[in-house]
Amino acid sequence: PCVLRISPAMVAVWAVVGAVAGSVGAVVAAPMVLAGFGFTTAGIAAGSAAAGMMSSAAAATGGVAAGSSVAFLQSVGAVGALAGSQTAAVGMAGGIVGGLTGAAAGSLASQDGHIANKEFLKSRP
Repeated sequence: PCVLRISPAMVAVWAVVGAVAGSVGAVVAAPMVLAGFGFTTAGIAAGSAAAGMMSSAAAATGGVAAGSSVAFLQSVGAVGALAGSQTAAVGMAGGIVGGLTGAAAGSLASQDGHIANKEFLKSRP
């Protein structure tokens, strides 16, 4: 009887596909997600999560410090896109998450396929 299994190479393919999708998806989605939190091209939106972060940072340090996370997010939101090094960092993070997710999915598909084939073979006369 023929038992079909997904090879470790196929799990690696899933990981690569996940890494590419995660990288591209993260880079494309980052400006939209930041705008959703209130870091817009027109500045920080009143009453948004970004406004709350800015208020907290200002209260803690007397202003928003250059290089702080709020300043970084504000600069990305103001431009509406990621700069070169920001693109690389976000793409790398998305690629890692996507690659791990793809590898896990490939592994699960491999296990499910193996179990399904065992059940199929048991049911045959």
